[in-house]
Amino acid sequence: MISPLAFVHEDAKIGNNVSIGPWTYIDADVEIGDNTEIASHVVIKGRTRIGKGNRIFQFVSLGEENQDKKYEGEPTETIVGDHNIFRECVTVHRGTTQDEGKTVIGSNNLFMAYVHVAHDCVLGDNIILANYVGLAGHVHIGDWAIAGAMSGYHQFCRIGAHSFTAAGSIVLKDIPPYVMARHNEAFGMNLEGLKRRGFDKPTLQALRKAYRTLYREGHTTAEAMPTLEEHAKDVPAVQAFVDFLKTATRGIVR
Repeated sequence: MISPLAFVHEDAKIGNNVSIGPWTYIDADVEIGDNTEIASHVVIKGRTRIGKGNRIFQFVSLGEENQDKKYEGEPTETIVGDHNIFRECVTVHRGTTQDEGKTVIGSNNLFMAYVHVAHDCVLGDNIILANYVGLAGHVHIGDWAIAGAMSGYHQFCRIGAHSFTAAGSIVLKDIPPYVMARHNEAFGMNLEGLKRRGFDKPTLQALRKAYRTLYREGHTTAEAMPTLEEHAKDVPAVQAFVDFLKTATRGIVR
């Protein structure tokens, strides 16, 4: 059902069984998938593609012009997957031509109230960003990562899958997969989270061993790499850890 008090541009593409509340604004080049719920006072603008089954609460803004001063109105995009929850006052900005031209959000993510996702961020699936989390431009976050409330991430940071960031952290470096971090310091593996997601005991043991090699034996990343690569030969989860370290560009939390 679309409220008669909502503005939905005639060129917008609205799927089946979509509800749109009063005083919501839907721009011309917006696509909204089936079974999506949009509350009142929501603004969706620009070239924005939203998948199926999303829940978008009041005062959310999706696809607005980004805050990069180099942006000159280019037709960049915002792409959102399926079954995400955007709580009150979440903001997601469109991409820039200085990157891939799109901000991308996967599926089954929870964005708590007042989260900000800046231009050109790329987020995977099953992520939780708690209240007031702020992502600067070009941040990448892997699947199942959790960000504690009021955490802030510097532009171009990469946050690995299954990682956990403590509340109130200011993150200036990359966080490898499976690692728990506060500010720019690692303080263990996210073992409880991995157990909940079905990682078996041998895999958890291998990840603990990899963590000790990198963080507890006094090695630099380069010094630890041969041992880590040996650990990774038969354990895909450790290989993901190694692959991330090889491509880290900002340095990693230590």
